[in-house]
Amino acid sequence: MRGPLGPPAAPGVALAAGGGVLVLVGVALLVLTGPGLLLVFAGLLLSRAVPALARYVEPVRARAMQGAEAGVASRWRIAGSVLAGLGLLGAGVAWALLPWLPFAGRGTGSSLILSGVVLLVLLAWSHRRVRGRRSRRT
Repeated sequence: MRGPLGPPAAPGVALAAGGGVLVLVGVALLVLTGPGLLLVFAGLLLSRAVPALARYVEPVRARAMQGAEAGVASRWRIAGSVLAGLGLLGAGVAWALLPWLPFAGRGTGSSLILSGVVLLVLLAWSHRRVRGRRSRRT
């Protein structure tokens, strides 16, 4: 997507920058706990304005989808993930409200709450996707 004078147009630059941020956060979440592959995949999709990244989209998408399906493969995994998400939400509220906890404050609490929300949303999305695929097979 090029502007009239040759440089990339503003929306393309914004999408590439947003995609780059998602890729970096996703890579960090690969090491930490979180939906790293899904965020890397989302970042690569947003970064389609950068042609050099196009070759990475399909392999990352395949791995992200495998991870999403593995996360909802059994009721025990789903239950554990839901408990982890609710635990993150509870910990976020506690860290935001109880000043005697280490690193207490709104920043820590809100990041824990955001992590719990992201986990639960991605879990619901994964479950819906896998359940839809199973119903199409039958």
